[in-house]
Amino acid sequence: MSKHRRRSLLRTSSAAAALAAFAGLVDRAGAQGTQPLESVRIVTGFPPGGTSDTLCRRVAEGLKGSTYTKAAIVDNKPGAGGQIAVQSMKGAAIDGSVLLQTPASMLMLYPHIYKNLAYNAFTDVTAVTLACMFDFGFCVGPAVPDGVKDIPAFLAWAKANPDKANYGSPGAGSVPHFIGVMLGRTGGIELKHVAYRGSAPAVQDLVAGQIQAVSAPVGEFTQQVNVGKIRYLGVSGAARSRFAPSVPTFAEQGYKDLIFSEWFGFFAPSGTPAAIVDRANAVLRTALARKDVVDGIAVMGLEAKSSTPHELATLLKESHDRWGPIVKQIGFTMDS
Repeated sequence: MSKHRRRSLLRTSSAAAALAAFAGLVDRAGAQGTQPLESVRIVTGFPPGGTSDTLCRRVAEGLKGSTYTKAAIVDNKPGAGGQIAVQSMKGAAIDGSVLLQTPASMLMLYPHIYKNLAYNAFTDVTAVTLACMFDFGFCVGPAVPDGVKDIPAFLAWAKANPDKANYGSPGAGSVPHFIGVMLGRTGGIELKHVAYRGSAPAVQDLVAGQIQAVSAPVGEFTQQVNVGKIRYLGVSGAARSRFAPSVPTFAEQGYKDLIFSEWFGFFAPSGTPAAIVDRANAVLRTALARKDVVDGIAVMGLEAKSSTPHELATLLKESHDRWGPIVKQIGFTMDS
């Protein structure tokens, strides 16, 4: 057999193999359109017991036995502030059997604060549906005088007591961290930031009087506020939070540009066929509307809210573009 003939056969064989592989993918996608998957993995970048994990487990219960999947499990991949879970979507199966649930920060903030992020927020994942929305609160504890009842009073007190002008957040580079920076700058003072490993230890120190204030998601304060151990000074939403209806927003107190909410969303690996994304969207939206899911995450200050894939993709782009200039102005990077 001539070399030319052998090369021709090899090219033909390679093309046939590639075509067969593609056909197999199409067949699997088509089959998934009519029969439920054996199981679905919902990946989260945080450990069991936390807000993200709890949301995943409640939604997973709603997926089990559906027309989409027979079973649903939560796959916790904690580490690097949620980055590992997002990164795991690169090369993951695109047959609908792997879904990512992540807070927005990993996609809207991290590209601005990490110079060498191991994933691309727009090309490595595909939007499926919004999961929930939540606001942030700014609370003080016993280390701040009882007469300080709002943000202007706190900033005035902090300016008069610069050695006590401290606040904690769930972590460096988080939205609550940046909210504290911006609040301080509006009052002409630099509030000293203390980064904690999550909201819970920050709130514990706040209750104990070890730190003056904490910026964190609204739901993290509920229990301690209800028993009178700490008090709200303001919340970050465009309107008052239904979880703290008596607390004025930052905007109501004169800080018109300090309107911030965050969200959790469900994503599929990039390249997942549109038909599978649409089926996942439909079943997830049904699960998110279940009363046990709505009530279960409301306890954590989360408001269940779903969307179309396009709406989530648009929200991600808008959130990403809004935070770019803010981070640049603050001058913060995680690599410094």
